[in-house]
Amino acid sequence: MTPTGTRPRIVVVGAGLAGTATALRMLRFARRPVEVVLLERRSDYRCAGVAYHRHGNPWDHVFNIQAGRMSVFREDVLDFVHWANREADRGGWPAQWADHEFTEPGPAPRRIFQDYLEQRLAEAAREAAPGVLLTEADGEALDLVPTAAGVDVAVRGSDGTAHVLPAAHAVLATGLELKEIPFAAEVLEHPRFVRHPYSADGVRRLEALPPDAEVVIVGSVLSAYDSAGLLLRRGHTGRIVLVSRTGTMFRSYPGAHEHGVLRLACPRTLLEPYRDREEFLGRVRAEWTAACASVARDHPEIAPEVVAERVAKAWEPHLPEALARIPSPELRSLLDEFGTAIAALRVGAVPYTLEVIERAMHPGPVRLLVGGVQAIVPAESGLLEVTVATADEKLTVRADLVVSNFGRESDYRRVEEPLWRNLLRRGLATPHERTGRGLEVDHRGVLLTPAGVPGGPLTAVGPLREGDEIVRNGRTGAFAFNLAAIKNHSIAVAAHVIEQLELPGAAPEPAPPAVRDLAGSRTSDGTFEEATDPAFDQAVNLEVRRMATRARARRERLDTRLDALIGLLTTPDDPGGRRLRAAVTRSAVRRLTDVSVTPRQLRRHLGIADGGDTDEDTED
Repeated sequence: MTPTGTRPRIVVVGAGLAGTATALRMLRFARRPVEVVLLERRSDYRCAGVAYHRHGNPWDHVFNIQAGRMSVFREDVLDFVHWANREADRGGWPAQWADHEFTEPGPAPRRIFQDYLEQRLAEAAREAAPGVLLTEADGEALDLVPTAAGVDVAVRGSDGTAHVLPAAHAVLATGLELKEIPFAAEVLEHPRFVRHPYSADGVRRLEALPPDAEVVIVGSVLSAYDSAGLLLRRGHTGRIVLVSRTGTMFRSYPGAHEHGVLRLACPRTLLEPYRDREEFLGRVRAEWTAACASVARDHPEIAPEVVAERVAKAWEPHLPEALARIPSPELRSLLDEFGTAIAALRVGAVPYTLEVIERAMHPGPVRLLVGGVQAIVPAESGLLEVTVATADEKLTVRADLVVSNFGRESDYRRVEEPLWRNLLRRGLATPHERTGRGLEVDHRGVLLTPAGVPGGPLTAVGPLREGDEIVRNGRTGAFAFNLAAIKNHSIAVAAHVIEQLELPGAAPEPAPPAVRDLAGSRTSDGTFEEATDPAFDQAVNLEVRRMATRARARRERLDTRLDALIGLLTTPDDPGGRRLRAAVTRSAVRRLTDVSVTPRQLRRHLGIADGGDTDEDTED
């Protein structure tokens, strides 16, 4: 089949969480024949990526957040928990987890997420519409070249041979990029230096350490806790030094914590003109203190440990307007300095992760050293020497093992992968100007050229959109690309790509008057306001339920009803109702990706029954 023939092809570059979630949604959303190619250069990363693959996650590594927030479907909050309890094959699981009853607020081992995603992807492929195919391909994308028919994807196969995959569209889901660490240049290949803690080799070296070994872990964020926790649970007694530039430590969630969203007043003083750094930070502190006090006073049911998280989330809708007032160099500097602190305010971790660290600090072998790492070099003794500049002095710490949690590279001008060098060189991708993080994209996730226009049928999901998430949606810290953002990206990008293939030319600007009358006014993100017409609202509700349904037969019934309703609403200036159908789908996506409510509230609001599938699709 050709990419523009009876079965167009979509290539998803990267089969980690973001790529798998997007491919899964495409398989559900597509009504007509299409081939979804899920391309991954590392077979062990398929349906997992760096964070979740089995070989890099021993059973002691658990999700930082509660198991009930790990569903790949935002509209089905307990899907992962139900899978773990009812469907997962526990053969080979250790005793600690073999008989464990997973709960919404409780922990779950990270490595089983790969099984979960594999099974949900396979189910989506089985339940896809006739002619909708999934192809899982091994290989590395080296370049993307727009053509008249779509895009040619240059691939280096697992055997080293090169070939071209013609496609109608390409989705980039390449995940986190590795950051260069010049201060460790002498030890990158040293046996006592672990550059990849989420690798089979990194885990083996941690597990092989003598209990009294001296360990330095660069970083004090949640990824560093995994390495420290793994050692401590294995009875490690030697000193473990967490080196942190900011000294930020995360907090534990209360045992019965449930995710929630508050609506708080806009922090008005943040919308004043930006004068200088200290004056702005003073306004932030004053507004923050007042907001936290207000939540503690007016919502006594909220645990004190969660107040900061509630305020941080409630501020997100107001941050784009506030950030727009900050000059770009200042914005980048503020994000660099406070990104980790914002992340710690924005989220905590399950007690399983943090309690073992906290117990080992007061007193115990774990020590937090606040300062910046200046050098890591071999010592004559065969150990490694880590030089840290604190606020008062320079210290040198000797270690039997140094574990690097130095972080990711968010500036794509520094990424050395061939794909990104080629895309930036030819202007098909542009580093995000305002933040220096990620790439420039439009509201649909389409990559933009330096001129600010799409360079081809190329969209992005996940960390690539970090800068845009910050300035467009106010999602700061690591939460510009966290699981919640990826879920929303997967819905919106899959719907956009399928619309382009199934309804070409369906939504030129401006929309026909009849569609505007039904759907209401267009919003700044290209979707539509809530419907003023009950029939349009009914159509959106049907589309929401169709997109959220796992079983093909039920989706087909919903689709038949939706087609009939659109047929009744179609007007002469919209032949076939294609533009109206596009408007319905976009409004459905807008509802499914609404972050002003929790996933559970979203489910109730949308009228979706538990489990995603229901026979209650015969009546409204």
